[in-house]
Amino acid sequence: MRAMLLDQPGPATPTGPWRPLEMRGVPAPVLGDGELMVRVDVCGVCRTDLDLAEGRLIAPQYPLVPGHQVVGHVVKVGRGVFGFREGDRVGIAWINSADGVCDFCRSGNENLCPNFRSTGCDVNGGYADFLTVPAAFAHEIPSSMPDVETAPLLCAGAIGWRSLGLTNIPEGAPLGLTGFGASAHLVLQFALRRFPQSPVFVFARKPAEREFALSLGAAWAGDTCDVPPEKLGAAIDTTPAWTPVLCALEAMRPGGRIVINAIRKDDRFKQQLLQLDYGRQLWMEREIKSAANVTRRDVRECLAAAAEWGIRPTARELPLENANEALDALRLGTVGRGALVLRM
Repeated sequence: MRAMLLDQPGPATPTGPWRPLEMRGVPAPVLGDGELMVRVDVCGVCRTDLDLAEGRLIAPQYPLVPGHQVVGHVVKVGRGVFGFREGDRVGIAWINSADGVCDFCRSGNENLCPNFRSTGCDVNGGYADFLTVPAAFAHEIPSSMPDVETAPLLCAGAIGWRSLGLTNIPEGAPLGLTGFGASAHLVLQFALRRFPQSPVFVFARKPAEREFALSLGAAWAGDTCDVPPEKLGAAIDTTPAWTPVLCALEAMRPGGRIVINAIRKDDRFKQQLLQLDYGRQLWMEREIKSAANVTRRDVRECLAAAAEWGIRPTARELPLENANEALDALRLGTVGRGALVLRM
């Protein structure tokens, strides 16, 4: 089968094209008990894939097939699997497995499991023709949802859904979104339905991103550190930098919380965190909270809500062999509106 392989992570070189992945022919994965063999139809491109390629996130072993926003069809069913059959359309998300027995799993927080395994990092992912997944961690896709518009929901949407729940936003208080890429454009749409009394204020560097946010229903859009019309009740940060976090805290009401829904922050921006002014930005019981991974429940609730409310990502489709170009567009901030999705 074809696969885009990451042999070793590393930052882009100052000169020449950046091509961290190489397409090669590799054996198809071996199907185990309790697993599904899935033929990949599409796989969304996520900033976490960029973190892997540049080395901010280290996989247990290389070469690695990235990709964790997978929509495909079941081609084989492993022994002991119930509830799936050949031909079923399924989604595969970042959460590949958890042990199910630890305190975190038993309390509904399998995203924090010490034996959490991730698709496209701990195990090979969806930048390939086939992959396997434990059947218990595969997701049925509502028939009304097209492949390309479903893929970004499996991570960008699901982590945004989880982040919304973590904000603890008071009803009617403004919600801030810092950055406006693949995840934030979905968070905005979910927020307008989950918290209809809360206006959404978007902070984004590029005028085109602010225009896009307003077209999707944002009540206001400004630059990263612009002063919003009123103080925020909560915020969600989707950027690789720290300045947006500090500016959102300064625009926050007392007791407000900003949730960071990124698995890593870019080391190039770590000096920005040293500019934190405790009295001006964090005092008065404001807080910073991270969103770590997702649970199966997050993914399934996100898919169900998107189907019920007709929420569809804005996405652009590319062929698998253009995976390097997609990652480079993420690195350079030239993706444009919404998300990128690879078609096998």
